[in-house]
Amino acid sequence: MSKKPTLSRREVCRIGLVSGLAVPLGALAQPQDDRAPQRPRRGDLLVFDDTARRGQIITPESLELDAQPVPAFARDPLTGELRDGSRLNRVMVMRTDPAGLSPATARSAADGIIAYSAVCTHTGCDVTNWNPENLWMACPCHESQFDVRDTGRVTGGPAPRPLAMLPLVIEDGQLKVARAFTGRVGFQQEF
Repeated sequence: MSKKPTLSRREVCRIGLVSGLAVPLGALAQPQDDRAPQRPRRGDLLVFDDTARRGQIITPESLELDAQPVPAFARDPLTGELRDGSRLNRVMVMRTDPAGLSPATARSAADGIIAYSAVCTHTGCDVTNWNPENLWMACPCHESQFDVRDTGRVTGGPAPRPLAMLPLVIEDGQLKVARAFTGRVGFQQEF
């Protein structure tokens, strides 16, 4: 009676490691999709992402003063491509009195219209709640609060840093992206 050969756990791990290294490294670097999501770019228009007005261009007149921020995405004005391939591109847009903005916020606002990343810096939940008394955006997951008039500064909760702001400009009556986000969008996992 012959004994069947068996592999030790160490040998199985070694075979797996060697097999994994056999995959061409170039194949790992290939994008899975030629259309990788693009961040908002200078000159992009902002469009509503709520159900009632989805896809409509946001104008200064379409935003009520001190009302709850509305969800939006950037759209390329030439191709019409909506930069919605990643939830990290979603922003919350609102209009407030320019006189109440901190100097740093005013530099990135367009006549009192401001836009912040919709992704909380704590665990990445969507920042959808609104505190109308203080004009703070709030995360429903862990109750982090952000002062929209002062660079998205954290005013409460566990968020480790402010929301990233998307600088805006008004050109020819249209609300446009002025430049890239002022900070890192999203959250950073701790290990």
